[in-house]
Amino acid sequence: MTTGFHDWDFRPPQSAAIGDHDVPLVSSHLEGRRIALVVTGGIAALRTPDLARALRRRGAEVTAICSAEALPFVGRQALEWATCRPLVTRLSWRAEHLSDAEPFDVWLVAPATANTIAKLASGIADTPVTAALASALGRLEQGRTRLVMAPTMHGSLHTSILERQARSLAALGVTLVAPRDAYGKHNLPDLEVLVAAVCRAVSRRPLRGRRILVTGGPTPVPIDGVRRIVNRFSGRLAAAISEELLLRGADPLLLLGQGSTPPPAWIPHHLVSSFDDYRDQVLAALAGGLDAGIFSAAVADYRPRQVHPGKLASGEASLSLELEPTEKVIDQVRAAAPRLPMVTFKVLAGGSDAELLAVARARLDRFELVVANRAEEVRGDEQSAWLVSASGESRYGGKPAIARAIVDWLELASPPWP
Repeated sequence: MTTGFHDWDFRPPQSAAIGDHDVPLVSSHLEGRRIALVVTGGIAALRTPDLARALRRRGAEVTAICSAEALPFVGRQALEWATCRPLVTRLSWRAEHLSDAEPFDVWLVAPATANTIAKLASGIADTPVTAALASALGRLEQGRTRLVMAPTMHGSLHTSILERQARSLAALGVTLVAPRDAYGKHNLPDLEVLVAAVCRAVSRRPLRGRRILVTGGPTPVPIDGVRRIVNRFSGRLAAAISEELLLRGADPLLLLGQGSTPPPAWIPHHLVSSFDDYRDQVLAALAGGLDAGIFSAAVADYRPRQVHPGKLASGEASLSLELEPTEKVIDQVRAAAPRLPMVTFKVLAGGSDAELLAVARARLDRFELVVANRAEEVRGDEQSAWLVSASGESRYGGKPAIARAIVDWLELASPPWP
């Protein structure tokens, strides 16, 4: 009997067991936050149990409030299983729409139909859902909650009337998450986009709204029109740093060299094609205004003195390249912005921790924080590094932990954030 690649071998589960209703925590960005997940009548409602669990993976407590029109698309038990809380479909003497006893930190309307947007913008509160949202809008205007909506509808429903209504809600402080454009429709965005929007909406961190440059990955230098010199660094740590900044409410500008590991699709980024492109984009970002810079890119130290046009012939017995040093971009940034908080990176091959730390400390006269590690300590997703600043040194293991530590330091950086 032959077996296919995906045939079950009848083994029991090998993964660690968790409770049926439990979710594995991936971060604490929503720890202690109460989220009202408002589900209105569209086919995208079928994705909301997964959305509830995605919010819980960030530490949130989620209560689902569902319209009668949404129930044909998502079952009551599915939402109650996903949230571990009773589903709200009608109002009682408890006045669920006011949420006085247990106020919500944020109301997430996903999907938000054209009908729901129109009623909220017009002050109509004729159903349990629209009454709850009218109250949420009042609390938003009083600074007591946040309201996030994910518009989802057929393209024919996107009219000038809808735009006017959406703009009026945005002017009141409602966050409207950009829909995913596909098949001529406004579709529900990826779940992580919605979770990030909620994290950003409730964030009160010091870096909220701060524009921070993050660089990562290699900066190739060309040999000819086809070949280039590149290094093995992937840019994964830069992506992890940008994710941490994004979830805390900052506005990261991520520059990744071509050849980097692609970051999650919901993390905005720009690709740089070469060292020259990297230098130009960094300086352009600086000219556009930055609050801080995190420079983890593995910048090329040398480039060929002459780039051959076309393609060098292959099959020669040898090939000699004359290399010249590249400009030190972080020095150019420091010279142009002496007060900009800067995080720079130093990698050594071999040597001891004492030697590595000595090299890192020597940089503190120019840069506020130095992240130092040995090349052999970077293996795919695994990485260990020292964070060295004027206040001392600390060691961290794993890219997520290093990313959190860098952003923690930046939140406390001097001068204090206003």
